[in-house]
Amino acid sequence: MPVSPRLVKTVINLWPPFLGAGIRVKRIAPDWGHIRVALRLGLTNRNYVGVHFGGSLYAMTDPFFMLMLMNRLGRDYIVWDKEGCIDYMKPGRGTVTADFSLDEELLATIRAQTAGGDKCLPQLAVEVKDAEGDVVARVTKTLYVRKKKGR
Repeated sequence: MPVSPRLVKTVINLWPPFLGAGIRVKRIAPDWGHIRVALRLGLTNRNYVGVHFGGSLYAMTDPFFMLMLMNRLGRDYIVWDKEGCIDYMKPGRGTVTADFSLDEELLATIRAQTAGGDKCLPQLAVEVKDAEGDVVARVTKTLYVRKKKGR
């Protein structure tokens, strides 16, 4: 049985590391094709100079591409985070957001590359933006995807 995006959103929003850091999932599309995450600046996630702590900016982006691919591809696939990189562009102030999207072309490419049992290492990127739409950070994630044996 597929996992409900609404249930996942509720559970993630109550997960202590996200709750304490001020990270909130705002929306998960019913088809898992889009997720919006927000991070408000507060006492628990500001650094020494009063802007968003870099670890919180990365944490707000950490599990979402993996969750999206797991749910879009289904139970016949193994999906893991393999690598992540964050490029800080400017100080984050106020509430910042990240919009994650997956398109059908990417899913088709992954399915084609893994059809024979080979692994696929897609690189996916998301921008963390402030209220004015300026890019605060760019996060690139490399995922490991492989079709389960015998499927």
